[in-house]
Amino acid sequence: EIDKYAVKTYTHVFGGHEPAGDITKIDAKSLPRHDVLCAGFPCQPFSIAGVSKYGSLGWGHGFQHPTKGTLFFDVVRILKHHEPKAFFLENVKNLKSHDKGNTWKIIGKTLDELGYQVYSKIYDAQLLVPQHRERIFIVGIRKDLQLDFNFPDILPTKMRVRDILEKDPVDQKYTLTEHLWNYLKAYADRHRLKGNGFGYGLVDLDGVTRTLSARYYKDGSEILIPQDGKPPRRLTPAECARLQGFPESWWYPVVSDTQAYKQFGNSVAVPLITNVASELAQCLANINKNCS
Repeated sequence: EIDKYAVKTYTHVFGGHEPAGDITKIDAKSLPRHDVLCAGFPCQPFSIAGVSKYGSLGWGHGFQHPTKGTLFFDVVRILKHHEPKAFFLENVKNLKSHDKGNTWKIIGKTLDELGYQVYSKIYDAQLLVPQHRERIFIVGIRKDLQLDFNFPDILPTKMRVRDILEKDPVDQKYTLTEHLWNYLKAYADRHRLKGNGFGYGLVDLDGVTRTLSARYYKDGSEILIPQDGKPPRRLTPAECARLQGFPESWWYPVVSDTQAYKQFGNSVAVPLITNVASELAQCLANINKNCS
């Protein structure tokens, strides 16, 4: 990991264990042997928002992005060297449709040539947490193991936003200023008149939120909690942790709110990862059986 604040959080949570650093600079030979490779190569070059952003800046996107898009190939070089039994990858839903499907074809062809049977499924996190967050999960199992993997059928928990909110009053610092609230309303009105859907996301407490993003620290506009008699407020970092499904005991405020928002916005929805990883672990535990 190259973000020092993410390293700080990771080191604290995992009892002092520090990440080894920038994976692009680490020789695959130096990595310990492993049965399963888990990775989430940066999604920004493949996301709908990322394609628009990088295009406007004159940068390439997908595999043409100068740095981020290439990290998939670091996954490939590690798989090629260690040949683990399986891998588990996560990315944005748009990965399949990016560049008219060509990006997905390259990924599938590359993993197939490495000797893996590839499976994929798109899940929406709102199955298990009150957040609309569609992501693609990719599982690969070495062909010589002759195992067949099935993604789990996940029963929805029907959690609501109010289920993850603080029980006690939150600090006033999370409430938007009148100036910012008026700006967001005016911004939304301007785009509404143009027929665009841009604007803030005032949450229905009995529903689900929009997707929490790494930009949440800027103004919190995508997920705002209504308040009686005053402007809405942002989620607290602890509420973001719950929105992503982290265990209640997990959240430690070891970084600033700004850095915490970035980390939670870049995170995966933990319960979804747990469900798929458990299915994969069970599959691999039956090497001599068929996982279906």
